[in-house]
Amino acid sequence: MAVEGEDHLSLLPQMTSDASNIVTPDSLFIKTGTTWTALAHIITAAIGSGVLTLAWSVSRLGWVAAPFIFLVFASVSYVSARLLSNCYKSPDPDSGPSTNGSYIEAARVILGKKNAMVSGIILQLGFVKTGIVYTIATASSLRAIQQSNCYHYQGHDATCNYRTEDYMLVFGVLQVFLSQIPNFRNTEWLSIVAAVMSFAYSTIGSALGLAKVIENGEVKGSLGGVPTSTAAEKVWSISISLGDIAFAFPFSTIFLEIQDTMAPPSEKRTMQKASTFAVCIITFFYMCCGGFGYAAFGNSTPGNILTGFGFYEPYWLVDFANACVVLHLIGAYQVFSQTLFGNAERWLVQKYPTNRLLHDFHTLKLPVVPAIRLNMMRLCFRTVYVCFTTGVAMIFPYFNQVVAVAGAVSFWPLVVYFPVEMYLVQKKISPWTTKWIVLRSFTVICFFIMAFAFVGSVKELIAARFS
Repeated sequence: MAVEGEDHLSLLPQMTSDASNIVTPDSLFIKTGTTWTALAHIITAAIGSGVLTLAWSVSRLGWVAAPFIFLVFASVSYVSARLLSNCYKSPDPDSGPSTNGSYIEAARVILGKKNAMVSGIILQLGFVKTGIVYTIATASSLRAIQQSNCYHYQGHDATCNYRTEDYMLVFGVLQVFLSQIPNFRNTEWLSIVAAVMSFAYSTIGSALGLAKVIENGEVKGSLGGVPTSTAAEKVWSISISLGDIAFAFPFSTIFLEIQDTMAPPSEKRTMQKASTFAVCIITFFYMCCGGFGYAAFGNSTPGNILTGFGFYEPYWLVDFANACVVLHLIGAYQVFSQTLFGNAERWLVQKYPTNRLLHDFHTLKLPVVPAIRLNMMRLCFRTVYVCFTTGVAMIFPYFNQVVAVAGAVSFWPLVVYFPVEMYLVQKKISPWTTKWIVLRSFTVICFFIMAFAFVGSVKELIAARFS
């Protein structure tokens, strides 16, 4: 092993999602995105580990409320997409319309720096909470694989208990190493693998639920969902279900990045068509995942459809589905984290342009693997970040509750408030007009719903931690 010093190499190009964007004018990029590529991006971003909690959420809501709630969240996501599609281009009196290729950029151009800063902070917090959720979900799936094999060989009544904390540590150590790879999120095969894996385990979960319904010969569940001893318990169970569903739906944070890949001049029309198809497909898919799970297990529906062991056999298929979850989330953790790394490290480099700790690189040469360029700031910052997400996950290893809190925290500001505010300013809609009143009412109603979900989710998380 050898380490060679490299003095004063600029960190900034390394921290961008695409270094070529720094030196290449936008006019040189050929945008070839279509309705189908946009549809693929949206579905890939939306369908993830959140689907694993949907059957449990349906069991808390019942057969009447659950479909209605799914349609409500689908409608809110669709409205958000329509509003954001109008914010991609902003008028410029000097040089003509300018394009806003990201959520934060649109907020900065349309709403100003303060709003951009607030939305940026919420976005970064969203990446952190996603990292925590992915750590918990990966550990749960790794444990489920070991439990599945244990139950298969020793019987379903065997004591097959394993600590999730051990798997979280393994996942954290792996992410420490992966986090040192610059531009990991730009690897094309990563998105392809993530998309295939998410579809695989979601489809397997739905299929196993349907097979269980056929095996039972009946559709379990009730119109009102799982009964509770008091009305207050029912209210809190509904609130955490709303948070879980909210976590599964948003794709607004990357909507403008997707629109930026569309071929002009029909970007807006193309994205609106793609978002219409995507919301319909996602809603149908979620209803199947949640509905089949609840129909199979009724009041006994597990919190995680693949790790709660409603399904024991075929054990190899359960193992495969959980392995797909693990492979998906290992890469997905880096996709979200690398965005946070890039934003934070770009700010540090611009803030301290002469600091050697930020700019000096070293090449680490190991046998077999390619040489790795290391930077001390990158090494320390990213390692601390991974340790933080792993530590929080170990303190709160409660999948449903953490997912609910994560969904409730960011859904309203990112999916509702900022898109509405940007649209009102962009379209210069006057106060107290019909459209202004409708959009303001939409914002207020969504706020109270998500505030209810947040309070209930936090309560349940605290209760789980100290129970």
